[in-house]
Amino acid sequence: MGLKPDSWIRKMCLEHNMIEPFEDKLVREVDGKRVVSYGLSSAGYDLRLNNKFKVCDQRFFAELDVKNLDASLFIDVEVDRLVIPPHGFVLAESVEKFNMPPDVLGIAIGKSTFARVGCVCNITPLEPGWSGILTIELSNTSPLPIAVYAMEGICQVIFFQTDDVPEVNYAMRNGKYNAQTGITLPKV
Repeated sequence: MGLKPDSWIRKMCLEHNMIEPFEDKLVREVDGKRVVSYGLSSAGYDLRLNNKFKVCDQRFFAELDVKNLDASLFIDVEVDRLVIPPHGFVLAESVEKFNMPPDVLGIAIGKSTFARVGCVCNITPLEPGWSGILTIELSNTSPLPIAVYAMEGICQVIFFQTDDVPEVNYAMRNGKYNAQTGITLPKV
């Protein structure tokens, strides 16, 4: 590749609009206040949470079935600070929109800051050719409530450039989550 990882990510963002909006550096403070970091890091990009969430209603005897999902089990919430109940989970969305080049794969993984209190961010692929707002799945594995913050970092995307462009990418095969514009429930 010849470029440092952060230079390569910057180049991909400028040439392909891979991440919009794009923060050219790691942001740790906003208006004099500490925030959970977001933006370009040395080898990846830390995403921010938007303020829109789908909170799973914990009804007794209800079940989450991806083949027959009852969408009413999710409550739409817009807040700047969300508390995830013990052993609960929420769906969220990234502030950033992605336009993955045909030869780049991204893997979203949780930040250790949240993992250290029991908040797990599901590992999610951003396949070559995929575009859209990322749906983020957050689980509270702790016995205590955990707060997360809109407009602050929640997970990191690590990028890999393939040796060759895949014959069929996510967009070409009409991937079911392509071009999503917000929090998207499971599709089969």
